[in-house]
Amino acid sequence: MSIDEADLRKRLAELTLEEKVTLLTGADFWTLPPIERIGLKKIVMSDGPSGVRGTRWDERETSLLFPSPTSLGATWDVAAAERTGRLNGAQARDKGVHVHLAPTINIHRTPLGGRHFENYAEDPLLVARIGAGFVRGVQSTGVASTVKHYVGNDSETERNAYDAVIDETTLEEIYLRPFRETVSAGAWAVMAAYNKVNGPTMTEHEGLLTDVLKNRWGFDGIVVSDWFAISSTVESANGGMDVEMPGTPGARWRDRLVAAVREGKVAEELVDDKVLRVLRLAARTGALEGYSAPAGITTPADARDQLRELAARSMVVLRNEGGLLPLASPRRVALIGPNVRRFGSQGGGSAHVNPADLVLPEQGLREVLGDGAELSVHAGVHPHERLAELPVAICADPRTGERGVRVDHLGADGEVLLSELRRATKLMFLEGLPEGTARIRVTAEVTAPASGVHTFGVAGTGAYTLTIGGERHEISLALDGDDPFMAFLAPPEHRVETAIEAGATVPLELVCSIAEGPLGLSTFTLGYFDPHLPEDEELAAAVAAARDADVAIVLVGTNDEVESEGFDRTTLALPGRQDELVAAVAAAQPATVVVVNAGSPVLMPWRDEVPALLWAWLPGQEGGGAIADVLAGRREPGGRLPTTFPATEEGILLPWPKDGVLEYSEGAAIGYRHYAADDVAFPFGHGLGYTTWEYEALTVSGGVAEVTIRNAGGRDGREVVQVYAHGPDVPVRLAGFATVDVPAGGHATVRVELDGALPEGATRVRAGRSVADLRLEAARS
Repeated sequence: MSIDEADLRKRLAELTLEEKVTLLTGADFWTLPPIERIGLKKIVMSDGPSGVRGTRWDERETSLLFPSPTSLGATWDVAAAERTGRLNGAQARDKGVHVHLAPTINIHRTPLGGRHFENYAEDPLLVARIGAGFVRGVQSTGVASTVKHYVGNDSETERNAYDAVIDETTLEEIYLRPFRETVSAGAWAVMAAYNKVNGPTMTEHEGLLTDVLKNRWGFDGIVVSDWFAISSTVESANGGMDVEMPGTPGARWRDRLVAAVREGKVAEELVDDKVLRVLRLAARTGALEGYSAPAGITTPADARDQLRELAARSMVVLRNEGGLLPLASPRRVALIGPNVRRFGSQGGGSAHVNPADLVLPEQGLREVLGDGAELSVHAGVHPHERLAELPVAICADPRTGERGVRVDHLGADGEVLLSELRRATKLMFLEGLPEGTARIRVTAEVTAPASGVHTFGVAGTGAYTLTIGGERHEISLALDGDDPFMAFLAPPEHRVETAIEAGATVPLELVCSIAEGPLGLSTFTLGYFDPHLPEDEELAAAVAAARDADVAIVLVGTNDEVESEGFDRTTLALPGRQDELVAAVAAAQPATVVVVNAGSPVLMPWRDEVPALLWAWLPGQEGGGAIADVLAGRREPGGRLPTTFPATEEGILLPWPKDGVLEYSEGAAIGYRHYAADDVAFPFGHGLGYTTWEYEALTVSGGVAEVTIRNAGGRDGREVVQVYAHGPDVPVRLAGFATVDVPAGGHATVRVELDGALPEGATRVRAGRSVADLRLEAARS
């Protein structure tokens, strides 16, 4: 789109200083204000990158739930990244969203990083190319893509305060690289991180915001703060920030920024530049009269099919001894594991979206295997520390009998200010409460699905009264720690137990007293765990079922208690007794397939004991169907690892600051550059697929490598051709990659563009199937 800069300056000239500054702080949690007299509409922002949530965080605004970004990284497919971005952009257009807060392009510095699942890869070239593809796709729909979190936000511990100390060369080559390339790809927005880098906080970092991003790279979009990240007025305005979010009463700009300009502490010309950037963004996204976003963009009818295909394509076959996969139409299948029903479709935090429907693995397998297969289902172990949400399916609104719960907003005298049916038991009120609300009351008629002891719970902060079947419980919950975001990322929980017979219906009431919550946000959750066997008995029942089956499928993994914004992982071990479960099932059933449902690496001490191992990631709303497609051979698992899977925790880089400082003392030696061969369970780039490949020839000319390969197996397949460079004084590094589909028995010559930033000393080029399986070598000309 062509932007008339003179027109933007004319509109700018019509604004008073107060109006200019008004445009630079959110009008509310998600929007920038309109100014009708210059043709500026409201600009709406929405979280990503697992989908476009819109301006609500609950079931009242559903969205497509995409496979986690690490899944997209595992495709190694720039074209797939563009298609994924375009589908995100279509969702945004349908929701009236102008600015999508994605992609997250920080680096997998350590597998313990809490938002590892939200990032693409450990290698900056792979991150840069996938990220740039995603940005192009989103912005082709007239929606702004916001690359984040600039920069050094590779850990969550003390993220509001830690100082990432990174030497200049490493910062440039590793951590800035993806931002530089996505800006070159045309990104219209960049989000500044919470943390400091080499001293200054990122929202005040003139060197990185102004000197590097705006001046050296020529970025002409907006720099928006991460939510609540700005803690100063003059320093952040002079440092290079353009937009402060959100627009809460505690915002640091508004009147303070006007005063700073009047006092000569911030130049009005600098404010003008910020406003021009906002107007330019509005023009690009169709929020400025006279400029239109592309017409005819909407979510396609086959969107769910696209998500299912993307999830399957990203899955990685780590091990397949004896060709157990794909399954040969087994009659008796034991489906085992805690993630069978508490499926990990996504990680926790601001990336969370609410899909209209979620395909679970059991549902997917029943569909794919057909009526001829007998499927027995067992959890095996109970590793979760927190309760699942109370299922709406067993709740009825006491007023109407409809599925759901009744939510009443009560005034100080008990009068009902607002009453509504909600079809969720995790309730969030980011858009605020009716004026005068003193309490929120939730009521439901709960019908027990089975006889026994039922566990109910409340998760949140504040004072609650929970009444179940006439039993009243007074509950007070307080946040542990000083990060206010934890009130909705991982709030404290209280549980109660009650015995109920199957089919019986009991009344439930929860009353929450409203106080000034952290960041002005209100949220709480009703939790539930149905009657279940003690863990030892449950594990024994799962092993017995596996022994009697033709094949056992064990679905283990993490969950949003482990992988989430707001905190880092403390261990790579699977939660609870899942390792014990896998080992016991594998000992009882030779035909055992383990499916790992996780967004970042876990330790797999049993990996050599199972014949088949499939890594499924956090695969989004269609993940259960995609897993079934891959296991049955309906779709090719085309994924390759975008990050190294360590064999142990020994020697891994740590995410935890010391005395407020996070030293990146390893320099560029991260990921495959960091680990010794004996420390690796599965290497960067690894993935088997369902056919075999022969690498026949490699030629290098100028900046291009041509690799000839042959599909030597009996199935059509997809290969990710990986090219690496090295030299006498240059450790091996990814130099380029490309995906190709080849029919069984067929040949292909694949053209791979080499990284233009390779050092002169990288004189040799190698090609192969992973960093540890390089089969051809040639001189770099």
